[in-house]
Amino acid sequence: MNFQLTQEQEMLVDAVRSFVSRELLPHEEEVDRADAVSPELAAQIRGKAIAAGFYAFNMPEEVGGGGLDYLSQALVERELSKVSWALHVFVARPSKILMACKGQQIDDYLIPCVQGEKTDCFALTEPGAGSDANAIKTRAVREGDDFVINGSKHFISHAGHADFAIVFAVTDTYEHNGRKRNAVTAFLVDRGTPGMTVRRGPKCVSNRGYHTYELFFDDCRVPASKVLGEVDKGWEVANAWLTAGRVMVAANCVGQAQRAMDLSLQWAADRKQFGQAIGSYQGVSFKLADMATQIRAAELLTLHTAWKMDQGSMTDGEAGMAKLFASEVLGKVADEAVQIFGGMGLMDEGPVERIWRNARIERIWEGTSEIQRHIISRELLRPLLR
Repeated sequence: MNFQLTQEQEMLVDAVRSFVSRELLPHEEEVDRADAVSPELAAQIRGKAIAAGFYAFNMPEEVGGGGLDYLSQALVERELSKVSWALHVFVARPSKILMACKGQQIDDYLIPCVQGEKTDCFALTEPGAGSDANAIKTRAVREGDDFVINGSKHFISHAGHADFAIVFAVTDTYEHNGRKRNAVTAFLVDRGTPGMTVRRGPKCVSNRGYHTYELFFDDCRVPASKVLGEVDKGWEVANAWLTAGRVMVAANCVGQAQRAMDLSLQWAADRKQFGQAIGSYQGVSFKLADMATQIRAAELLTLHTAWKMDQGSMTDGEAGMAKLFASEVLGKVADEAVQIFGGMGLMDEGPVERIWRNARIERIWEGTSEIQRHIISRELLRPLLR
């Protein structure tokens, strides 16, 4: 494997890093304190991202997207994550599963999302179905040319800004290895569809301004033409996106950890105690050494996994390793950054407390650390337990 980035990738990283510094970071403290991004700021970021060519960088060129390979996407995610999700989410990455759109759906949903005219949200998680996605209870029953959806979703990120939701609902059941399983279908459900209610969910301490929502469906009637993919094949639509998403979460974690490291280095050089910079004491300098080593390992694992995605050889276990390791490294690095800053690390006058707070969710969403360990160990043991 060639570890040298291409000239194009180096230029891309520099351009995104400059965009984050110029267009996003100046708003971070204000957004965190207000726990909101104004519609004007959201539109401003979206417009500037489109003008810079960053919008929909994860989507193929043939539909108008950036057409970046997975390794380049991971590099972009690493840089964007150096500011909170509340802001960099508007440098939008439409759900890749929209590539399953067909016919009129392409013009109604896929192309508008790529062009920044519409945004989507991914509605899978339910109160009783988090890690166990097969336990979802939202159901869609066929009635003539429509499906009638009943149920609820929660922890649906960005649903308050979305023009439509990609909703997963049970449409059938079947037996598999003696167990009852759900056949699931994905639906494109427009905001404002009768019977669908969107409500702000509980406040989260991580990523203030980036809200999760609850979705309720009460005899919500959706035309069969809004099925994304095929009926009963929703897991096929979802799984490829979820697995790739874990690698991008890993890249996000690496970027956050790098920012925490940079802040800690500067503080260790500037902060004086007992007549010396605190970085001259081993109690601090060894922390920095460990942080740098862990971040480098997480970065290499993440980029290697993204490279394997480009080769078509990445496994679910490898995606799980990247997400598991990078998210746990971020947790350690953020905690050590607080320790290096001392009391100031917990004050909301600086970014360290924000990074520490935001880091905690990374070990939970997109599959908890425990789920990643389950995926990894199952893949390791599968050949031996047949």
